[in-house]
Amino acid sequence: MERILITSALPYINGVKHLGNLIGSQLPSDVYARFMRSLGFEVMFICATDEHGTPAELAAISKNIPVKDFCEEMWSLQKKIADNFHISFDYFGRSSSQQNHQLTQHFATKLWENSFIEEVEEKQVYSLADNRFLPDRYITGTCPACGYEKARGDQCELCTKQLEPTDLINPKSTISGSQSLEIRTTKNLFLKQSLLKEKLEKWIETKEGWPVLTKSIAKKWLNTKEGLKDRGITRDLSWGIPVKKYEDIWPGFEDKVFYVWFDAPIAYIATTKEWSDKNKLPDTSWKRWWLTDEGAENVSYVQFMAKDNIPFHTISFPATIFGSGENWKQVDFIKGFNWLLYEGGKFSTSEQRGIFMDQALDLYPADYWRWWLLANAPESSDTDFTWESFQSTINKDLADVLGNFISRVASFSVSKFGNVIPDTQIYGQLEKETIKKLDYHYKCLKDLMQNIEIRKSCNALRSIWVTGNEYLQKAAPWSILKENPERSKMIIRFSLNLINLYSLVSEPFIPFTCGKIRNHFQFSKVTKWPENLDSFLNTLGDGHKICVPDILFQKITDEERIRYQQTFSGISP
Repeated sequence: MERILITSALPYINGVKHLGNLIGSQLPSDVYARFMRSLGFEVMFICATDEHGTPAELAAISKNIPVKDFCEEMWSLQKKIADNFHISFDYFGRSSSQQNHQLTQHFATKLWENSFIEEVEEKQVYSLADNRFLPDRYITGTCPACGYEKARGDQCELCTKQLEPTDLINPKSTISGSQSLEIRTTKNLFLKQSLLKEKLEKWIETKEGWPVLTKSIAKKWLNTKEGLKDRGITRDLSWGIPVKKYEDIWPGFEDKVFYVWFDAPIAYIATTKEWSDKNKLPDTSWKRWWLTDEGAENVSYVQFMAKDNIPFHTISFPATIFGSGENWKQVDFIKGFNWLLYEGGKFSTSEQRGIFMDQALDLYPADYWRWWLLANAPESSDTDFTWESFQSTINKDLADVLGNFISRVASFSVSKFGNVIPDTQIYGQLEKETIKKLDYHYKCLKDLMQNIEIRKSCNALRSIWVTGNEYLQKAAPWSILKENPERSKMIIRFSLNLINLYSLVSEPFIPFTCGKIRNHFQFSKVTKWPENLDSFLNTLGDGHKICVPDILFQKITDEERIRYQQTFSGISP
């Protein structure tokens, strides 16, 4: 059986992430992991906190605590939030792990041996006020390509252009805000990506099914006027994976660390080893996912990320793997996402604009957020979160369509037939027609999910819910109860079987709610989606006990919407 390896882009350790980070990687990868498990595939779903580099150091400085302590604290918080959003990671690790230290140093050694690393003397920005070099995110300024005024020294978030700190216009120190800067000379190690350009181009051309967003960004980096640029893999920082192990071949680098972009993708592999080590499993247990000569040739590897991470996963990480000369598994499919905007603008921590993951869970259940984000996933373009859209989607889809159907069926069944599912006649023509409609949408859902079309999958699932409501309205068991009680019982039995189906196929999207439904109705936990709906919709029969559930989805009121619009607008009251 084919195995599925899934990695979600590593969230930065520097703080709680906003909803855009959730839909950009963790949430869609979780839906896909849950779905592939439901088809019977063996799945390894991996993520970790991205703990090195300037974001971690700056955040620790702002809290006046050691960066190691800050990272440990934030890992626990991010793990807790992911759990509360029901993200089903097989393992959530840390890029600062000993496994990642060892593996990053291993890759550096192999790249050096294969002549893909060289020492480069370069000019970098030095802050007189801070008495230090300012690599990547320690410096901000205006992007020379698009004019964005808050571009970082490694990449412009707005246009995704790869940058060096010296490229920025009107640069300033992120630490002190000082513009007392000068250019000084320092040495760093560079990955010679340019030597792998042809190999990368041929490899990317084989990925015919990749999303347009993913492939276009990869080609943009490969086909710049300057060509594919070599990339620095070390930095003048104190927090990170040290280079000092190599002082015999790289003297003078004892106080430098590997650049975060270099070690973070390697952490996917290291985190799988972390999982293996923690569970005291043999090395073969992680190698079978990552080394093609250890069994990974039978693995389908899928990555999920927002568009700003695409260049590192289509160019730099593959270059690292190719350059190592070893049999590491390369990614098969990269699902990239555009931005999630907030009420027409960007999320902002400093301006308190937008909803962050911990705040969201204080307002509404996780499944509310999961459903809206997935149904509006920014796949082909940026998506704008608005409170009007959130209220409308939750009230219509979850409360009026799914929740109302379950409530009506259970209430009628208990009030008229008691607390057991009635044993009745076989299904009639209307039920057969409904199964045919359901089967169409069910097959669409499976096909769309296998192709990782998130929004379209939500539409297909919604159609399954709507089909049940249309059936119930047309069958109208309440109107025929007196004249034909047996048919009324049969309609209810069919409808309760529909609820069982809903709890199964909706689980990747709204898992907590589906768990509540199963527990309430005492449905058996089905681990694999059925091949035949006709058979599955006859699963429940005489003697199965039921009762009326609590309201599954409370509607969002106008008063709540208006209050939260004001609270999270970033505008002081």
